[in-house]
Amino acid sequence: MRRLWMLGLFLVGAAHAQTTLTVITHDSFDVDKKLVAQFERANNARVRFVKGGDAGELLNRLILTRRAPLADVVYGLDNTLLPRARAAGILEAYRSPALSKVPAAYRLDEPGLLNTVDYGFVALNYDRAYFQKAGLALPKSLDDLKKPQYARLTVVPSPATSSPGLAFLLATVNHYGEAGAWAWWREARANGLKVTRGWSDAYEKDFGKNGGQYPIVLSYASSPAAEVFYAEGYNPKKLPAQAPTGNLFLPGSTFLQLEGVGILRGARQPQLARKFVDFMLSNGVQANFPTRMWVYPAVKGTQLDPVFKFAQEPDVTPVKPSVLANPQRLVDAWVTNVLRAR
Repeated sequence: MRRLWMLGLFLVGAAHAQTTLTVITHDSFDVDKKLVAQFERANNARVRFVKGGDAGELLNRLILTRRAPLADVVYGLDNTLLPRARAAGILEAYRSPALSKVPAAYRLDEPGLLNTVDYGFVALNYDRAYFQKAGLALPKSLDDLKKPQYARLTVVPSPATSSPGLAFLLATVNHYGEAGAWAWWREARANGLKVTRGWSDAYEKDFGKNGGQYPIVLSYASSPAAEVFYAEGYNPKKLPAQAPTGNLFLPGSTFLQLEGVGILRGARQPQLARKFVDFMLSNGVQANFPTRMWVYPAVKGTQLDPVFKFAQEPDVTPVKPSVLANPQRLVDAWVTNVLRAR
């Protein structure tokens, strides 16, 4: 009798036990905890988030651990990294029904290896105060940027470890061709261009607006809007005339980045993982993302905060399919022809 009673308690406890879903993301991931709590209650689950470094580092970790996946779901891989993730076989296809609300031009993968959650424009930013004080004209082209007077003022994250860094590399290859891009990078670095490990180091430590020594930084076209949003006394009804930083949309320097969410092959909780993919494309998350991660929501019609008037959308040169076919090959070539070049 006692054994039956104990068995009953065990079964009741098991019925109410929470399932843990592990989600690995890049370091910049941020979503309202209240929304996550709603997902947890609705699915009687606990969501555990793991930060995996910058997007390039994240992908490297996932490939190295593919035989014993670190998580069920991954968020933060983008269109520059998808070819390598596809080749490595780390993703399980699941096409969320909500993907139909994402414009076709912004869909990463129709079968659903990655469902597009957001998009943004990798772009050069500059510190307005520095250029006004120095009385220095802004560069007008990438050829200008590699010259000593501008290269020594510029910091970019590494293409080998950073998704915006890789996006910028692909933009330069698309603009100049491979040989021309390697020549541009070598000259720019020789003239003072700084290459740092990731976006956080470049923007939060080295950018002049944040106390660093470089008034030009590779970031996003939405970064000026973020500067206004986080300024003391921000009021969406009383926006300033301009942001303290501006965008440098130099021809050939911008790149449309598409970020997505997908299920890792070998996920322990595949059904719950599918629900989380749907959750990332839900109205609540789509509306919450823009002023937390400074990206555009993928779902068409999502309302934006008024501060996004400072988040300009540049005209982006279409990237040749050959450039996107094997980004890792270009990263390896960049290391050989730029980093290791004498």
